[in-house]
Amino acid sequence: MNSEENPKPKGEEPEAVVPSADQPERKPEPEQAEQPKPEQAERPKPEQAVPGQAEPDQPQAEQQTGRQRLVAVLWPPRVSRAQLIVAVLLFVLGLGLAIQVRSTSDNSALRGARQEDLVRILDELDNRTQRLEDEKQRLEDQRAELENSSDQAEEARKQTRQKEQQLGILAGTVAAQGPGITLTIEDPSGTVESDMLLDAIQELRAAGAEAIQVNDIRVVADTHFTGTGGEIEVDGKKITAPYRFKVIGKPQDLEPALNIPGGVVQTLEKEQATATVERSQKIVVDALRPAKRPDYARSSAP
Repeated sequence: MNSEENPKPKGEEPEAVVPSADQPERKPEPEQAEQPKPEQAERPKPEQAVPGQAEPDQPQAEQQTGRQRLVAVLWPPRVSRAQLIVAVLLFVLGLGLAIQVRSTSDNSALRGARQEDLVRILDELDNRTQRLEDEKQRLEDQRAELENSSDQAEEARKQTRQKEQQLGILAGTVAAQGPGITLTIEDPSGTVESDMLLDAIQELRAAGAEAIQVNDIRVVADTHFTGTGGEIEVDGKKITAPYRFKVIGKPQDLEPALNIPGGVVQTLEKEQATATVERSQKIVVDALRPAKRPDYARSSAP
């Protein structure tokens, strides 16, 4: 029997097959794990979105809220030097205007004034303006007379005498008379002080008073008041109540100036004193002051 027909005994290695010359030798290929096809590869499952949390694959700009983007744009501020200077100037201007408005509204003495008081104050201001206009017109007329007069020397002497009289009244060396008022202050409790009388003088001067006399003392530019109630002195001379002011000027201007809200009359009434004002068409101011020659001042006119 042929060997091919004999069965191979168990446990024996199979015989190696010798390749023929015309067949190349094949090397056994290593076993490789079966790879899935690209299209069959398992895709990653998307993670479940958590409320209030942006997806990790979104860009950073989309993850920010609207408020965060606004803060990112505004801060840190990007301003130029010119813009900074303009901002500082506007702040200072606004602060100044606010302080001025507040000061005006808080310190105004006319906030609580009645309508008739406001009308009277307005009339007083109009009268002051009219007095200034009249004075301006008078001076212009004098200049015109000097320029047009045929005898300019005589006209100049005339105006010089008139000016001398006016300056004498202001200096208190010449007696004066004319329309005006009499202010009488009664002080039974002795509470009136020197500064109150000085305030009355200032109000009268502001209203156009041309000559003032307190009791028997002429009031001039350098007059001063000292002392307290019952011991008041004017230019070093003691005066006692009642204090009587004789004032020459326009009565329609002088009386309202004393009766304005918060003025002289109301201040004296708060101190338990009384003030009465009487108008008159003839007030005589005859208290005189001696003419003094200045020690150092000399005229600069040739």
